[in-house]
Amino acid sequence: MSVQHFTPEGMLQPTPYHHVAVGKGTTQVHVSGQVARLADGTPVAPGDLAGQVAQALRNTALGLEGAGASFADVLRLTFYVTRWSPEKIGDFMAGVEAVAEEIGLRIPMPPASLIGVDYLFEPDVLVEVEATALLE
Repeated sequence: MSVQHFTPEGMLQPTPYHHVAVGKGTTQVHVSGQVARLADGTPVAPGDLAGQVAQALRNTALGLEGAGASFADVLRLTFYVTRWSPEKIGDFMAGVEAVAEEIGLRIPMPPASLIGVDYLFEPDVLVEVEATALLE
C-alpha cells in the first residue's frame, strides 16, 4: 500500500482522523471539491448537514474510483462547512459514519481539516469535500 496513516504518541487523541499520512508513490490523485449533488445536478439532503456530508463523501469515492484509487490511498481530506460552529460536530460525524463502511472510509479518517466558511458556491450547499490520494 502506498499510504500509511498514524497518530504519533504525544499528539491530540482521540480525534476522528489520523494526524499523519506517509505516502510512497508517483501518481497523485486530486479530487476537486465534491458536494451533495447527483450526477444530473439534483441537490441531495437540502438543509441536512449529515445527509450532505454523506453524499459529498459518496461523490468523492466516485472520483477516487474513476482514477483507480480508494479511500485507502487518500493522504488528506479537506472539508469546508458553511457557518461552522462546534455544535455541528455531531451532525458532521453522523454523515461520515453513515457512509464510512459503504465507501471504504476507515475511522479514524486520513489526516483531515475542517474549515468553516461563510458560504459555498450555491446557497443550499452546506459542505464541500476535497481529497488528495497517492498511487504507486
